[in-house]
Amino acid sequence: MNKGLKRNRHGILAALDVGSSKICCLIARIEEGRGEQPDRLKVLGIGQQLSRGVKNGTVVDMEAAEGAILAAVHAAEQMAGEAVESVVVNLSGGYPASRLIGVEVAIDGHEVDDSDVRRALEQGHQLEGVLGQPEKGRQLIHSIPVGYTIDGSRGIRDPRGMYGDRLGVNMHIVTAAAGAVRNLATCVQRCQLGIGAFVVSPYASALASLVGDERELGVTLIDMGGGTTSISVFLDGNVVHTDVVPVGGQHVTSDIARGLSTGLTHAERLKSLYGHAIATTADESEMIDVPQVGEEEGHVQQVPRSLLVGIMQPRLEETFELVRSRLEASGFDKVGGRRVVLTGGAAQLPGMNDLAALILDKQVRVGRPIHLSGLAEATSGPAYATASGLLAYALAMERVPPPPATQDNTEAAGLFGRMGHWIREHF
Repeated sequence: MNKGLKRNRHGILAALDVGSSKICCLIARIEEGRGEQPDRLKVLGIGQQLSRGVKNGTVVDMEAAEGAILAAVHAAEQMAGEAVESVVVNLSGGYPASRLIGVEVAIDGHEVDDSDVRRALEQGHQLEGVLGQPEKGRQLIHSIPVGYTIDGSRGIRDPRGMYGDRLGVNMHIVTAAAGAVRNLATCVQRCQLGIGAFVVSPYASALASLVGDERELGVTLIDMGGGTTSISVFLDGNVVHTDVVPVGGQHVTSDIARGLSTGLTHAERLKSLYGHAIATTADESEMIDVPQVGEEEGHVQQVPRSLLVGIMQPRLEETFELVRSRLEASGFDKVGGRRVVLTGGAAQLPGMNDLAALILDKQVRVGRPIHLSGLAEATSGPAYATASGLLAYALAMERVPPPPATQDNTEAAGLFGRMGHWIREHF
């Protein structure tokens, strides 16, 4: 399904973030690095639309989603003055699931060369075909080598030139429901756009907002979107685990609308203007105006801010408790160390990092895009981390030399192996 990015003679790359609350398209130009400075991206155009036809990261209305995607891409093209032919797209629906697999091949004591590495990666891909469970409707999204072993010795990043009897490779594979992936792909392709790649949302957000030391020492990124909260865990520079919890900022909005008997639009506004993740003593004395659903315009009810916060806090606590339980169940809660980075629109809520630190018992910071230039202040917050990370992924795809025309599985394995190395070097 992924056709690869069509190279633009002007060095133009495009990313499409299809979320439950907004659909955002970023168009950027590659700026060549000088000397030892890496290449960077400068944003030329941004288009954004309220999300339609997408719920919990999954397309539920093809026509509405197609219209919103088309409008966002057109707005970005108008601003950039460039037309795009293909985009890198995020994936947060389809219940993405990940696992680590390990394979070994015999090398009989000789020096490890490229052919041995390709053989190990190819065997991993053959095993993925079984573990990906295509007969159960799962589709492979990512296949990333995260480490090599020689005769059981771990921690090897590049085994070429070493000697041993057995070469092993550990691979992180991510699969998603094939139907959800195909529905999203169809919407994008109906807009006359090719799909360079699908990237799971927490991986894209991490590429935009994590620094090198965090990825090396261990970190958990939590991307708090409108319909889903997604997780990625990094260690030794590689993503080793991803997961998605089907709860997001829109669930908080729905709770407010029900609890205060107001419309969803007003509930979103109240959340943005007066919301807080943790109750404070001043909340009881501050009164806020709440328009009542079904009443005449201008008919409002005054309630203490503490009532609003009292509705929001339990849902946010539940979200972080779900994240904590998912990490504990997967065994990756300790791998990410004591560091957590929050991204996504819901991460902008005041007090969110304090609440996360309290429930997860980790050090928490809010992550923002750090590898892009040209973003306005209004579009440089955590809500735009996924779109920015998609551009970073697209740049990595651009800068990886094309593989030799050999077996498909070997090509794919080599591509992702080199991309992983490139991302570690430059991000």
